[in-house]
Amino acid sequence: MIRALVVDLDGTLIDRSEKISGRVKGAVQQVSKKIPVSIATGREMSHVIDYARQLGLDTPQICDGGATVLDPSTGKATWCNPLEPVDAERIVRLLHETGTPFIATFPGGSTAEIGGVTHWNLIRVSALDISEQAAGSLADRFQNDAETQAVKVYLPYNDLWAVDFTRRGVDKAAATIVLANMIGVQLGQMAGAGDSYNDVPLLRACGLAIAMGDAPEEVKAIADYVAPTAEEDGLAVAIQEFVLPRI
Repeated sequence: MIRALVVDLDGTLIDRSEKISGRVKGAVQQVSKKIPVSIATGREMSHVIDYARQLGLDTPQICDGGATVLDPSTGKATWCNPLEPVDAERIVRLLHETGTPFIATFPGGSTAEIGGVTHWNLIRVSALDISEQAAGSLADRFQNDAETQAVKVYLPYNDLWAVDFTRRGVDKAAATIVLANMIGVQLGQMAGAGDSYNDVPLLRACGLAIAMGDAPEEVKAIADYVAPTAEEDGLAVAIQEFVLPRI
């Protein structure tokens, strides 16, 4: 039995236009009347609050690649596991020196410029808008880092790639464990949906896993159900065919 649903944002809940289609919105609102629904994304808090409010979701939501759990009704973080300041500085300076676009989030906001970083108490840093090869090389550079993990992520809205940097052990699965405790649901009773490498921990943590149709083969391989793509309203199909019958 499914008692909660956790869905990725880009390429899952929203399509390349960064909008929630009418069909997906209707399906999410339908299922949210029966079970808690949460977004889990690498994006910052303000984006998650906006999409959650569009859908009328009032349950805890996940952002910053799993480093933050927030209450969409108040717009405040209820749990956060940020980068160590020394690691945040190391990552931002590396990206700045190599001319790599980035965004860094901190309590209360974000910045895309090193001049906008007034302290190193950062939650998450993401390298943005780079090639898949560059993303892979950058992530590999941190593969054996004891304090920081780096995961490459496809960006459907511009067909480029990102690399999300969080504290080692902080990912969508870690935040989903926190979420499960908050809402009183066991991980085995949760369904997760996603389309990229940063969704793998989430899909493995949940009792049932949904992969989008254009997800990498490594992601599809661990899924219990493969939905059509976001452009084909795949999340709505998954909810109707896979989630609702199991509630």
